[in-house]
Amino acid sequence: MRLSAGRRRPTAEISLTPLIDVVFILLIFFMLASSFLDWRAIGLKTAKLGNVAGAASEGSVLVKLRADGDYLVSGERMSRIDLADRLKTLAGRETKPRVVIEAETGVPVQAVVKTVDMAAESGLTDVTLASRAER
Repeated sequence: MRLSAGRRRPTAEISLTPLIDVVFILLIFFMLASSFLDWRAIGLKTAKLGNVAGAASEGSVLVKLRADGDYLVSGERMSRIDLADRLKTLAGRETKPRVVIEAETGVPVQAVVKTVDMAAESGLTDVTLASRAER
């Protein structure tokens, strides 16, 4: 039996074209599926607490966020649900008051943002953050 040295076995060739096509399609999919500019900004004014105290008597409502999760609205202690009801009542007035938000030390920033969102949902758009003067 004689083996022919001239005949070679065909080699398997792997084409990279389908692989490149799949990677390109995945790249386009992820570029379209992700959003790069999904920034939401909250427009707020800030004031020193000394300046706000005079303005609070002129139709502003002072909302203090307490570290235990409750709120003080113009000196009256209330829960989150009661605050939402109070804000809706205030938004129903003919002249909408300015809402001044002050947070105690230890209150998470997310709680302040949720309070601003509650005010915006109820229709109160004039929201100010109060900060204590550093001494």
